[in-house]
Amino acid sequence: MEVADLEKHWLVSLQQGDRHVFADIYDFYWKRLLGIAFNLTKDKQTAEEIVQEVFVSLWNRREDVQINLLSQYLATAVKFASFKALQRAKRHEQILNTVVVQPMFQQDQNTIDARFLQEYLHEVVETLPDRCKLVFQLSREEHFSNREIAAELQISEKAVEANITRALKVLRMQLRKVGFIFLFFI
Repeated sequence: MEVADLEKHWLVSLQQGDRHVFADIYDFYWKRLLGIAFNLTKDKQTAEEIVQEVFVSLWNRREDVQINLLSQYLATAVKFASFKALQRAKRHEQILNTVVVQPMFQQDQNTIDARFLQEYLHEVVETLPDRCKLVFQLSREEHFSNREIAAELQISEKAVEANITRALKVLRMQLRKVGFIFLFFI
């Protein structure tokens, strides 16, 4: 059985509360996820805690969360949790040093969040159909107007709008699936 098929089977069983499948998922992914967390945090104990938190969250939210690719979901959750742990550690260090540099910390926090989000969105855009991806990139990255895109690709402005709408819908849906709870405006 291929990993993709195995993941689909696992997801169905997980949503039904199958603890044995959850244990299989844990055994299959924990080492990889620990590696991701350790590479980001450089601390084994923190990395282990992050992986545990992600798996606890997966179990607690198993009935609610919509997941297409389990491996991608888990890796993204571990990366995000690692960034949050780094932010907490940095905040704790600042308090211990009694140095109040909140605006700088906030800027660092926002930079980390933005970089992570940008990387994730780029991965999602890469999965779009070629025409849709090209239209979206011309619109959002190259800042072309709909009219300019239509002229460049020799398609109607309505087709440009439809492709942008489709891309935005996919992006919003993927963000919801990985648990981002905020309004998403592009």
